[in-house]
Amino acid sequence: MSSSSTTNPAITAVRTALGVSGALSLVIGLLILIWPGRTAEVAVGIIAVYVIIAGLVNLGIGVFWRSGWARIGHLVLGVLFIVAGVFSFANLSATTAWLGVFIGTLVGILWIVEGVVSLTTAGHASKARAWTIFFAIVSIVAGVILLFSPLLGAVTLFLLIGISLIVLGVFQIVRAIQFGRAV
Repeated sequence: MSSSSTTNPAITAVRTALGVSGALSLVIGLLILIWPGRTAEVAVGIIAVYVIIAGLVNLGIGVFWRSGWARIGHLVLGVLFIVAGVFSFANLSATTAWLGVFIGTLVGILWIVEGVVSLTTAGHASKARAWTIFFAIVSIVAGVILLFSPLLGAVTLFLLIGISLIVLGVFQIVRAIQFGRAV
């Protein structure tokens, strides 16, 4: 290994970026698996902070806008954002559960639509027709199941994200260690 490849500032910067992003992924993944409920609440809290900031920005735009419906719209939107953010903080657990149900329901509907769309293409793919029909049926059934239990589906998805972040974080850290080394 040459000393110039290990002291190159670009290589050092890339290794640092890979290491930091890998460590961050690993930590977030572990937090999701160890404390899924609390981690989800923190994520919703971050979204609530964003919503309040967006509300303040809209209020600012509304105050300084010349006049007319745009001014009223920004003021109303600002107030609604701030109320939503404050409500989210006041009921963080309930907001987290509601967001989980919303995401689970949305994914369930999307899987049903995806299955129906796949069925419409089954006649066009002669070699893959059986696989297309199989995929469509699985997608529709999974979507219906998810609609009956959207919160469980969202929790399962959240845990799978945690596992993925751990695996990707470890790989990223290994990449950081290996990056720039001579073959």
